[in-house]
Amino acid sequence: MDVAIAGGHGKIGLRLGQFLAERGDRARGLIRKPEYEEDLRAVGVEPVLCDLEGGCDVAAAIAGADAVVFAAGAGSGSGADRKWTVDYAGAAKLIVAALARDVRRYVMVSAIGAGDPPSDDDVFSIYLRAKAKADEELQASGLDWTIARPGGLTDDPGTGRIRAAAKVERGQIPREDVAATLLAALDEDETVGAVFELVSGETPIREALAAL
Repeated sequence: MDVAIAGGHGKIGLRLGQFLAERGDRARGLIRKPEYEEDLRAVGVEPVLCDLEGGCDVAAAIAGADAVVFAAGAGSGSGADRKWTVDYAGAAKLIVAALARDVRRYVMVSAIGAGDPPSDDDVFSIYLRAKAKADEELQASGLDWTIARPGGLTDDPGTGRIRAAAKVERGQIPREDVAATLLAALDEDETVGAVFELVSGETPIREALAAL
C-alpha cells in the first residue's frame, strides 16, 4: 500500500507512517517544515514538503497513492483562525486533491464532539465546528471514506485495545492506539462509510472495528 499522510510529523501521523513502513508499505508524510524531514526518514517515512496552509500542490504531493490520511491539526495552542485554515481547510484541500488524482480511500482523524459541535465562541468549540464541516464535506465527496473521532489524546504507550462505536462515553486514548486504529481501518474495507468515536477500552482494535 502507498499511503500519503497529511500531518506527517504530528504524533499520530508519524506513528502511523512508522507502522506502515515497518510492514513494508510506502508511507509519505506531508510536512510544512524542512527540518522535520530527518524525523520522518528515521522511521522509514518519505518526507514530502507540502504546507497545507500555503501554496502547496497537494494533488502532486499525493499522486500515485492508494490512500490518504488526514492527521494534521493546528494544535492546542493555536487560535480560532487556524482551526479553520488547518483543521477544516487542510482537510478540504486533501479531499479536492484526492478527487483530482482518483485516490479513492480517505481516512479522517476527527474528534469526539464533532458530531454535534457547540455553537459558542470558545476556541475548542470552533475547533469542533471546523472538524464537523470537514467531516461533512468528506461524507459528501463520493470518496471511500472513514471518519475516526478519538477522545482526549495522551502520549501513554498503546495497549492495542479500544472502545469504538457511533457514540462512546468520553474518555482518553493514547495517540499510538489511534495510529494503530487508522492502520487497521486502511486494511478493512468494512470501515468504508463508517463514522466512529474511539477511546481506550478492552477490545482488540481489529475486533472493535469489525463490530462497527
